[in-house]
Amino acid sequence: MLRKAHKLNLQNVISHFNRHNTMTRKIKTIGLFLFITAGQIVYGQTTNKEKALAKGQEAIKLMDNGKVDESIKLLEEAQELDPDRFDYPYELAYAHYLKEDYKGAIKILEKHIDHKDVTERLFQLLGNSYDVIGKTEKAFASYDAGLKKFPNSGIIYLEKGNVHWNKKEYGKALPYYEKGIEVDPQFPSNYYRATRIYCGSTEEVWGMIYGEIFMNLERNSKRTAEISKLLYNTYKSEIKFTSDTSMTVSFCQQMTMNVNSISDPKNIKLPFCMIFEPTLLMSIAFEKSIDINSLDKIRTTFIDNYFNNERDKTYPNVLFSYQKQVKEAGHIEAY
Repeated sequence: MLRKAHKLNLQNVISHFNRHNTMTRKIKTIGLFLFITAGQIVYGQTTNKEKALAKGQEAIKLMDNGKVDESIKLLEEAQELDPDRFDYPYELAYAHYLKEDYKGAIKILEKHIDHKDVTERLFQLLGNSYDVIGKTEKAFASYDAGLKKFPNSGIIYLEKGNVHWNKKEYGKALPYYEKGIEVDPQFPSNYYRATRIYCGSTEEVWGMIYGEIFMNLERNSKRTAEISKLLYNTYKSEIKFTSDTSMTVSFCQQMTMNVNSISDPKNIKLPFCMIFEPTLLMSIAFEKSIDINSLDKIRTTFIDNYFNNERDKTYPNVLFSYQKQVKEAGHIEAY
């Protein structure tokens, strides 16, 4: 059974991706006011708010340069001048987090959970602060509180998964990453984690799919290079040429049938593994080894075989549909 995330339009996902970057243990400052221009301060607002904004901007610069204590002082002054603004206490809590004063960060964040302008990042930082000091239950409670307000937050699902990831409980982490993919398909980090888990399992096929989607979402980063190498090595290890005329593929083992499909002979749907591997095997027929050139030919032939057999109608897959569009546009080799 294909996962819900694979029914998305990858073209739209990629074209709309310009938000959210990696947010694991190293939480990046939101710095919302850093990007707010002075022109957005409506004429007639108080001078105190203008002064607060200037102090807040300077505090972010100091924090980014490692001068956390100095930034805390300015943020406290900014908060006094403009106590209604959410950015200042959040950034203040983040500064305490950087100083490893996690209890101080928690104290500030707890006070602002019900702020009218609260963002998902507060719950992320709050949960992470609890997790760092070993209060796992409190961490999950914070994440869950965040999901009540922001049910489509991929970043909060990421952090829930990371609690288990950091304990090497990958089986428990994976459902959170996949849920994050489902609700927030533009956010790449859940794909990244899921790829690493699947490519180290018996079900590499999902790692290959998630990994390539990740690379389309997050271009030219260190993580992109890492996943590119992982996918290439997985192709090489799971496609074997046993002789001049025979070869094997091994990307999955999940052959469990859906009971409902079995009970209705007119609507039998085979496990995706039973579709993917035979189609891939047909696509390797004229190759003798795995390298960049042969992989290009294999992948191109795979798309032809997949759509010629109308697999896309019974087993729609967002990645394969995107690859087909790229091929039809004449760019598959470059891709």
